[in-house]
Amino acid sequence: MAIEIERKFLVKGNGWRNNAVGQVYRQGYMSTEDGITLRARVAGDKGYLTIKGPSFGNSRSEYEYEIPIEDAEEMLNSLCSSPLIQKVRYKVDHGEFIWEVDEFSGDNQGLIMAEVELNDENQKVELPEWIGEEVSHDQRYSNSNLSKNPWKNWSSV
Repeated sequence: MAIEIERKFLVKGNGWRNNAVGQVYRQGYMSTEDGITLRARVAGDKGYLTIKGPSFGNSRSEYEYEIPIEDAEEMLNSLCSSPLIQKVRYKVDHGEFIWEVDEFSGDNQGLIMAEVELNDENQKVELPEWIGEEVSHDQRYSNSNLSKNPWKNWSSV
């Protein structure tokens, strides 16, 4: 079984932008029932289908498969709920980790989050100075929930 272990944080400031290379992502959700998500994604010129299981702490099962980009585009346009998640994902080296910083657009414009993937739940992470509040356990910040309740609709953040 493929396990994803990650922590998520809000981002403060622009210190992460130095030498960060970004790629446009579009993704949508076909199902988000009982903690299980089925997602289609286009990242650059590649398409993906991803199935994620329920979260337990910072861990969850994850199965991701590359699919033809035409299939991913068709799924986004015909099978996924609106609004789609639109963002630029940047890879940022810090210490022994590569952080993924997501700068959202569309209905989540203004939201910037960073995540780091770990080898185990208790792995120590040196936080960069541009890391803000941890939101790993705040489900409002999951991409699947941001597609249902976009950040622009929140009354206070």
